[in-house]
Amino acid sequence: MSFSHPWVLLFLIVPIALLVWIWRRDGGHVVLPFDHGVQTRGRAWGTLVNLAQSLPALILAVVVLILAGPQQLSAPKTRRVLTNIEFCVDVSGSMTASFGEGTRYDASMAAINKFLDYREGDAFGLTFFGNEVLHWVPLTTDVSAIKCAPPFMDPMSPGHPHWLGGTEIGKALRACREVLISREQGDRMIVLVSDGYSFDLGNGQDVEIAEKLKADGIVVYAIHIAASEVPGPVVNITGLTGGEVFEPESPQALETVFKHIDDMQETRLERTAAESMDNFYPYSLAGLILLGSSTLSLFGLRFTPW
Repeated sequence: MSFSHPWVLLFLIVPIALLVWIWRRDGGHVVLPFDHGVQTRGRAWGTLVNLAQSLPALILAVVVLILAGPQQLSAPKTRRVLTNIEFCVDVSGSMTASFGEGTRYDASMAAINKFLDYREGDAFGLTFFGNEVLHWVPLTTDVSAIKCAPPFMDPMSPGHPHWLGGTEIGKALRACREVLISREQGDRMIVLVSDGYSFDLGNGQDVEIAEKLKADGIVVYAIHIAASEVPGPVVNITGLTGGEVFEPESPQALETVFKHIDDMQETRLERTAAESMDNFYPYSLAGLILLGSSTLSLFGLRFTPW
């Protein structure tokens, strides 16, 4: 038992003094003379009357305890560990190739938008890349900006930047790493969506990038949205970071891939410490009971000095 204002408990001396006075005082003895009657000492009635007169002092004690701010520890709870997920989407010219009823870009963004609903509560960021990198949406739990992004960065749009025409996966992964390591809390994950081979992953650069990502606790999942074979460097990066690479053959398979990633990257829960919280209920209940009892006692349990 603890109190937020323990110094208030010093005022308990007042109701304690009242209780001592009630039970140790003299007086209150009324004897009625009856002819030929045997007069008892009336100890039972005296005790009952003293109990009734003690109720106001007990109510005062309860008030002091409430003013002292009684506290209790809450039960330990679990909370969801935030996962920081950075989508790294290729917007080079090859992403305009047909894929289902639309393009590879259209199918990728549609699947990403559905994936956002799987991971409600996580933080998402969106990065587009070609020969350069463009961080379109910073890491945030508000996914509305990501869901509105597809029309703006469509490779088929007239205003599409020419400097996003190539495919440099290594540069994109390094840029996404910088975004994720800026977040001190939560798990970290990159979902790479691309359809081509990247020349900047050769000469051991893939292993170098993978080791940095692994050291920072970043898992990479790659989606190779093309009919060609998955580039070896991409396989190395996903394998070394604990992720996986997928080759969807249709938009439906692409959605399944994102669902599979959600299943693999399970939400973690951590136990939080118990918190101090107010505990007025038992004291308030005791005060109400004492107040009701004191009111009822006024109908008869009192000395009548006539």
